[in-house]
Amino acid sequence: MAATSVAVLRTGAAAPNHRITAMTTLDVLLPYYGDVALMQAAVRSVLAQTDRDWRLTVVDDGREPGVPEWFAELGDPRVRYMRNEQNLGVTGNYRKCLGLAEHEYLVFMGTDDIMLPNYIETIRDVLAAHPGVAMIQPGVEVIGSDGAVSRTLADEAKRRLYAPRTRGLELLGGEELAVSLLRGNWLYFPSICWRTDAVRTMGFRDNLEIIQDLALIVDLLQAGERMAVSDTLCFQYRRHTVSISSKSAFSGSRFTEARRYFLDVADRLDAHGWPRAAKASRRHLSARIHALTLVPGAVRNRQWDGARTLLRNASATGRAR
Repeated sequence: MAATSVAVLRTGAAAPNHRITAMTTLDVLLPYYGDVALMQAAVRSVLAQTDRDWRLTVVDDGREPGVPEWFAELGDPRVRYMRNEQNLGVTGNYRKCLGLAEHEYLVFMGTDDIMLPNYIETIRDVLAAHPGVAMIQPGVEVIGSDGAVSRTLADEAKRRLYAPRTRGLELLGGEELAVSLLRGNWLYFPSICWRTDAVRTMGFRDNLEIIQDLALIVDLLQAGERMAVSDTLCFQYRRHTVSISSKSAFSGSRFTEARRYFLDVADRLDAHGWPRAAKASRRHLSARIHALTLVPGAVRNRQWDGARTLLRNASATGRAR
């Protein structure tokens, strides 16, 4: 299968009515829950940036011991840490982080991912070429649980089948980009830099978790926003190996959420006048293929309900149009 064809918009124009300014400080927002050592590695990668004009905000949604003390010992005024009094959950913590952003651009960094030293420098270069752009997807490599560069089937499919063939720095948008992403989401959410006001305008949906990032991007594309894609490698996305015996690995629940979203947004895309994007959403081909690949594992682990859920989501599309 050939890589997705996406129209490239070579003008640097920003969205209508957006005031174009040069980026100064970048807000790095880290909604934290989970492994302490991986979170500390993520924080150290921010501290190691060659461009030092950033502000890191860590919002701790857990209760791991020693974490507040570790941050207090950093002694860097660009780093602020806070712990939630009550657990907010994934979406709630992202919303809190978004409310704490103070600058024109932000990134929601994963607590187990790594910024290479040139990340903020790369983002600044992109904004110099395309000031006011709403989203920036820089170059990403995938690492495993051990930190070594990894090539998984899912990521090879993203790269070879779904991602557009771009070189250098290109500006994408409109229905063509929506079609591409609804066929197969080739982006890496924790690496994306966002224009703060664009994200605040759209917000995060209450009924989504796993597919929250794609929903936000499609909403922004419908609003006329664009995405700059750079091939400069500056971010490491960590993909953990899922244990074959994990009870949650083959439940199929995330595909049920995804299918609900794909069918809902297809109707909105039809109403928006994007019939090809609506058709791609109803087919949601890559999500269905992914669900199908998990069926044998669910059967081996005797997770019969999960296997049935996965099969339903693998075989079902939306109503024909």
